[in-house]
Amino acid sequence: MLVDTIRWSLVYVLLEYLQPGYYRLAGAGKLPAPGKDLLYFSYEPGTLLRRPLSVATPCWPERPGQHPRVSRECARFVTLAWLVASAVAAVPAVAYGQSLEPRAYSNIPAGLNYALAGYIYTQGSVGTDASLPIKDFTVRTNGPVVGYVRTLDLWGQSAKLDLIVPFVWLSAKATVAGQGREREVSGFADPRVRFSLNFYGAPALSLEQFAHYKQDLIIGTSLQVSAPGGQYDSDKLVNIGTNRWSFKPEFGISKALGPLTVELVPSVTLFTNNNDFFGGQHLAQDPLYAVQGHLVYYFDFGAWVALNSTYYTGGRTTVNDVQNDDRQENVRLGITVALPLGRHFSLRLYGSSGVYTRTGTNFDAAGLALTYRWGGGP
Repeated sequence: MLVDTIRWSLVYVLLEYLQPGYYRLAGAGKLPAPGKDLLYFSYEPGTLLRRPLSVATPCWPERPGQHPRVSRECARFVTLAWLVASAVAAVPAVAYGQSLEPRAYSNIPAGLNYALAGYIYTQGSVGTDASLPIKDFTVRTNGPVVGYVRTLDLWGQSAKLDLIVPFVWLSAKATVAGQGREREVSGFADPRVRFSLNFYGAPALSLEQFAHYKQDLIIGTSLQVSAPGGQYDSDKLVNIGTNRWSFKPEFGISKALGPLTVELVPSVTLFTNNNDFFGGQHLAQDPLYAVQGHLVYYFDFGAWVALNSTYYTGGRTTVNDVQNDDRQENVRLGITVALPLGRHFSLRLYGSSGVYTRTGTNFDAAGLALTYRWGGGP
């Protein structure tokens, strides 16, 4: 998964660049394996506490022959590296994987095609202990998104098929002991395909029939599949692709109240294992549970505006049978504005911000999407 790949990568980057020459890997040219190599912590003189490696590389003294023992500061710094890397990795994951999407279960005439071209930008900050030499830690991601949507008539009910392909640039910056540090990576993310079906309250209609349609209650469902087609190299520290599949079944309810529509959308994301994670390790992840809520207001001239919210939790990872303390729990709020640009074009503007994040990070996201429609008649 993108979160875990970037997190592990940044742990090594932090250990290498934040304290150069103080940390090194156990064994010449060998990467440590969680559950096999050990972290050595010394909290009191002459004492040792051995713990399974689940968050970072071991800290080893540089003096030859010295017993593998490190200070409390070293242990705290490794933990900090893991937490900061987790926070950085969470930004693109939310932006591209847990987006706020109003009107996903509205009725649309059958037989239409939509081509989408968009752009998304996120910017966030990571808070650190004031006593540590890490200041001004910021993360930025941006990239284009292209997609295609086809609306369908399935057993007399409205349905649609979506295909989304994003590209991601990520940049992380910090000031460490007065010196600037930066890490960058880019590439295609895993493509996503989604099939949606409205099985109540949204019959399949032509453009002419749809002119007389008035929504009341719509109930639908969807399945989104993310395929391992993004950039991935198990020998590299940073990857955009995840090298695994994910499946996201979802249930949607949409109720119209005059010009206002209320939507509730619960979902769960299931992940297959990545058996070639960071040098042949085994990565597994718990399901990620989410619920979205939207309040949509429609204007007479075809525009609409939506207030959006989402809550998601879960997704704890396990590497080589060692479970990490990285359970996600986040709340985000956002707004979407859609404007018609003639008969075949429309423009959508959106933004969101975190109001609660378990990892202690906070970031904003903004984007736009231009859509072109054809087919289904005049």
